[in-house]
Amino acid sequence: MTLIKHELKCGRTTLLIWTAVISFMLSICILIYPEMDTQMGDISSMFAEMGSFSAAFGMDKLNFGEFMGFFGVECGNILGLGGAFFAALSGILILSKEEKEHTAEFLLTHPVSRRSVVFQKLASVMLQIVILNVITAAVTIISIHMIGEDFESRLLFLLFLAYFILQIEIASVCFGMSAFLSHGGPGIGLGIAALLYFLNIIANLSDNAEFLKYITPFGYTESADIISGKSLNTEYLAVGLVFTAIGIGAGIYRYCKKDILS
Repeated sequence: MTLIKHELKCGRTTLLIWTAVISFMLSICILIYPEMDTQMGDISSMFAEMGSFSAAFGMDKLNFGEFMGFFGVECGNILGLGGAFFAALSGILILSKEEKEHTAEFLLTHPVSRRSVVFQKLASVMLQIVILNVITAAVTIISIHMIGEDFESRLLFLLFLAYFILQIEIASVCFGMSAFLSHGGPGIGLGIAALLYFLNIIANLSDNAEFLKYITPFGYTESADIISGKSLNTEYLAVGLVFTAIGIGAGIYRYCKKDILS
């Protein structure tokens, strides 16, 4: 528990900034909806007729004239990308920073096993993701009530659940990679998150590339599919959970076996 508290303390500024930015953007996006509500019908029709561009972002399947359709596309992208970048940064730095900052020798001379260290570090990353999602969900619900808009609580829950699982998966994959790095790698983490996002766009553009949805966690966070089907895609989700387990397992195994530079 001591190391968990230490990691949470070290990462509190980063967590605060990312949470504040994502929450602020979500609230602004929701609060401007009443001003755009009267124009949403025309905008929805326009987007539906934009061919590949609409398909890339799932806008051909959603009705912008309804709040959940607007929230799924506009707010979903904010939460999806923002959360993915935060999760990637948190995961990719959590193990490698000890060697980069030359603190590994001090840490590992304490009466604590490597397995305990790696599990506590992983737990701190997951707790930060939980905190981010709880706060952003609370801000979202408060903002929706402020504009007096009706919403389907189950659909909102499914959207937040999908993005939460996405963040866990990306953090886990980056956590596994972090154990193989010795000099940090924030660029690697951000690059992985961005790559996964664009793989989903490519999968939306072509039926021949639909298999990419099994690779990218953004495949099971498609707001259009969640809102229309009122459920998560269990096939994509199951593959994502496998990637999550592989990332965590690889990170634990590598960190417990590697020669750590002091």
